[in-house]
Amino acid sequence: MDAPSAQLHLEVRDAVVRALATRRPLLHHLNADTSWLLQIPRPASAVKHGSRVYYNILIDPWFVGGQSDVARWFSQQWHAIESAVMSVAEVEELARQIEILAGGLRLGKGRTPNKDAGANVDTFIDAVAISHEFTDHCHKETLLEVNKDVPVFATEKAATLIHSFSHFHTILSIPTFTPSNPDWRSHSLLPLPSWLSISRLTAPSDSLYYHSALLISFSTHPFLPPTPARKRHSSSHYPNPFPTSDSSTSEAAECVIYTPHGIPYTALEVIRNAEPALHTLAFLHGLHDVSIGSAQQLNLGAKNGVLAQRVLRAKYWVGTHDEVKTGGGIVGWFLRRKIWTLKDAIEWARKEEGNMEIDGEGDGDEWEDVRFEEVGNGESRVLE
Repeated sequence: MDAPSAQLHLEVRDAVVRALATRRPLLHHLNADTSWLLQIPRPASAVKHGSRVYYNILIDPWFVGGQSDVARWFSQQWHAIESAVMSVAEVEELARQIEILAGGLRLGKGRTPNKDAGANVDTFIDAVAISHEFTDHCHKETLLEVNKDVPVFATEKAATLIHSFSHFHTILSIPTFTPSNPDWRSHSLLPLPSWLSISRLTAPSDSLYYHSALLISFSTHPFLPPTPARKRHSSSHYPNPFPTSDSSTSEAAECVIYTPHGIPYTALEVIRNAEPALHTLAFLHGLHDVSIGSAQQLNLGAKNGVLAQRVLRAKYWVGTHDEVKTGGGIVGWFLRRKIWTLKDAIEWARKEEGNMEIDGEGDGDEWEDVRFEEVGNGESRVLE
């Protein structure tokens, strides 16, 4: 490597190290579609000297090969764009490198992991989250690459399907976050640490739960107000591996809402009424409006997304599940896709709402501060 290249390499590395020093969540888009790695920094009380900095959640992994639902003649798809990450082993390496740069994984001689520093781990993936039973979200071949000791949190039908793989030791059905139980802490199932929960948002009119969302809530930000902790529920017998320093208190939470098909914006009022309060850090919802003919809406797209963002006021609205895949089968003949831009959606919303606040808050143009961020295939963001 010549001197200018070496200097650039060092500058880039230093910039990454400075970004990681903020100890904020990291979001990595692993393909052009809807596979993600969410890295949540563990709270200071859960990080021992030399132990890992991040808790890593792999979401809906599908990297290579085709996917088919019902039968190939009915529906089959392939990625049109090669995934930035081609295997679970590459996800593991990404997480390992992030730990090294963040200082949570010290290297011994020969730049090999120092076992005395807690680096002798079988996997850097701490949990897998599956949003739907459809095989572009619950892809068997990809999931079988994941270490069998990693706990899987899946929606009910997806959990049943994953059980049939006879691979994972721990498979848990994701509980539903409801108006009658709006406390994120009560949905923290072991073996998750007590400062993290994975639950599901559903719409009352959606009996098949096609338009639902994963709600990943975590209390790791040092400047959010504290709230009393509640007793945790569990469908497992794991001890809590990452206890907080004070079991009687827990900080208010941030959350990431992941909805690959979209969720009706009216179903998100439960977030605004959460107790303790939930601050939406990132909202993953696509822009493309996808349907089968004129009868069945698949992906709700930008029109719903812009209304949902006005309810949530997420710091980051990030696109997902907008890859135009190659495919075949009968379904492909009837598939209709309209590609919206944020500008188009805001103009539509202004006309529909007459420039009136949908939530009764604020003055002026309610759409002025709506922002959308495209995190491309292989790109990452620090969620500050």
